[in-house]
Amino acid sequence: MMSGRIPREFIDELLARTDIVEVIDARVPLQKGGRDFKACCPFHNENTPSFTVSPTKQFYHCFGCNANGSVIGFLMEFDRLSFVEAIEELAHAAGLEVPDSGPTRAQDTVTPALLEALSKASRFFKEQLREHEAASQVIDYLKERGLTGEVAALFDLGFAPPGWDNLTLTAVEDAKTLEIMARAGLVAHRESGGYYDRFRSRVIFPIHDSKGRVVAFGGRIIGEGEPKYLNSPETPVFHKGSELYNLHRARSPVAQQGHALVVEGYMDVVALAQHGIDNAVATLGTATTAAHLQRLFRLAPSIIFCFDGDRAGRTAAWRALETALTELGGGRQISFLFLPDGEDPDSLVRKEGAPALRERIAKATSLPDFLFEKLAGETDMSRIDGKARLVELAKPLLAKIPQGPLRELMHQRLRDETGVRETASTPTPPPRKVSRRRNTATQRLSPMATAISLLVQQPDLASAHALPENLDPGTAEPGLALLKQLHAIAVSQPVLTTAALIERFRDTGDATTLEKLAGKDHLLEEDHFSPFFAETLVTLEDQALARSIDTLVARAAQEDLDEDNKSRLAALYRQRAALRQTRENS
Repeated sequence: MMSGRIPREFIDELLARTDIVEVIDARVPLQKGGRDFKACCPFHNENTPSFTVSPTKQFYHCFGCNANGSVIGFLMEFDRLSFVEAIEELAHAAGLEVPDSGPTRAQDTVTPALLEALSKASRFFKEQLREHEAASQVIDYLKERGLTGEVAALFDLGFAPPGWDNLTLTAVEDAKTLEIMARAGLVAHRESGGYYDRFRSRVIFPIHDSKGRVVAFGGRIIGEGEPKYLNSPETPVFHKGSELYNLHRARSPVAQQGHALVVEGYMDVVALAQHGIDNAVATLGTATTAAHLQRLFRLAPSIIFCFDGDRAGRTAAWRALETALTELGGGRQISFLFLPDGEDPDSLVRKEGAPALRERIAKATSLPDFLFEKLAGETDMSRIDGKARLVELAKPLLAKIPQGPLRELMHQRLRDETGVRETASTPTPPPRKVSRRRNTATQRLSPMATAISLLVQQPDLASAHALPENLDPGTAEPGLALLKQLHAIAVSQPVLTTAALIERFRDTGDATTLEKLAGKDHLLEEDHFSPFFAETLVTLEDQALARSIDTLVARAAQEDLDEDNKSRLAALYRQRAALRQTRENS
């Protein structure tokens, strides 16, 4: 009942040494609220905090989107780590060494091999930049862009030489390594058999994940040829829609400066760093995604997009705006910096210098201004029907913004721009959804589910309350086996927290059920859990006795009972009567 082959005892110890409040607070600032800590949920947009972290349970739960789990699950979701990576992260913080227990899951056996192949490739490309006879043209190119050797080394820039098999030959006659290199996107299969280098005659820009590990490459062609930029394909360790170039290096500057600068190319990022602007990142040959925005908003409340001022740049900016609308609210801000014609961040910072570019950044166009300016440009605002058209264009866009002050202010601006009040002030509300908080609080559970929920939330109940002897699979509600399993674990390990108990069931069919039951709000004070649990066990026992009685009574209607069954039926009646008398007297 554990993921992979990491010893269960190690996971228990790791969780005992880790404070979930401290881990989450470092990523999502928490505020004390009664016994627990609260924040706006990092996994969905909201203005009223519904995300709670329990220091006693060592468990988080969101009443808004129903996200929940242990500190391990939080790191897997928030930092996009695998189970093993989350364990390693927590172990490092706790000063523990993860036991080497051999391979874990299929994904985790593949990932290290891919990462090692990518790391070796990065070293190979850097060596080629220093040693290959054709590298002089790359060096000249980098110097022309104003880059120093120090900055090139900082970004691990390299060179993929001309030819089809320079990298391939480093693993010649090693079929296993070549296949790993193919899965890593470094080489490709020939139709005629064998492999060839994916990157050739290019400046190489290694792409790193959040932990600083090389997961992919981008390459710019030297001289003529297409495509101008080539990126690694999607692999088990690289997903274009979630990774950002230079994010691992820009995390601290972004957090310190309060905003991230999103540019279009690798060279823009490197050139800006050369001039001291170190909070820039770039998308990887794809449009900005919600995942990109979410990762950046976890670091800072403001994102500034930097685009060329031509039609293509403004089109790209509009696509980014449409994606960003659903991620706004909660004080988040997005702005757009449009550069002069023919300029990019690289050329402009070399021409004007960093102070001038920072001044431009400070004056970037806000998302509301960009939105209304673009829509107004598509209508004739001197006409009544032109203003009506502006309303119709704006309505579906504003509807994407989460409920809150920003959405209200955007509607106010629309009213000011057009004079139209009814449509803007009373937008068609989305279909009403029943609050998950309400569901969690009021949805009735069966007695068996209630018992499991209470036990998961307070594992020490097991030591105080034995399970009734009359419970057996034939007479009890479904879930008895799980209840007995939880009870046995909690009795043997009385100090287990909610999170540690649930972690015993990771990668089983019961894990999701237990996480949901752990977040169930029973509307009880902590000192009322024990009597409620006892009462629930009595109910379960009463139900089991009633089912046994009903079974024998039904049999008696069909045939005469033998003496043993008659005696058993009489004993069951006495047990049920005694149980109910005890309940009435308590």
